[in-house]
Amino acid sequence: MLVHVVLMKFSDAGDAAKAKLRLEELAGAVPEIRTMSVEVDELRTEASWDLHLRTTHYDVDDLRAYQAHPAHRELGTWLRPLLSARAVVDYTEN
Repeated sequence: MLVHVVLMKFSDAGDAAKAKLRLEELAGAVPEIRTMSVEVDELRTEASWDLHLRTTHYDVDDLRAYQAHPAHRELGTWLRPLLSARAVVDYTEN
């Protein structure tokens, strides 16, 4: 199983809750998402990121299909201007 983790910082941390709702809608729209969790940071420390996204996919081809899916691309168009930073980690989980 391939795990895809994204950490997001928003220019306005209040946008994280809106993004969480929109991201969770992808789980029903994109068949290549096997599991998804989206969490908003509660402590808001100086070291915190605002949002944590974790999706799982059967393999890298599934991840690429998810990223190319029209619903994901549309969300990305809305999301990118709200972000001040983003970090991604992809790894295989047995």
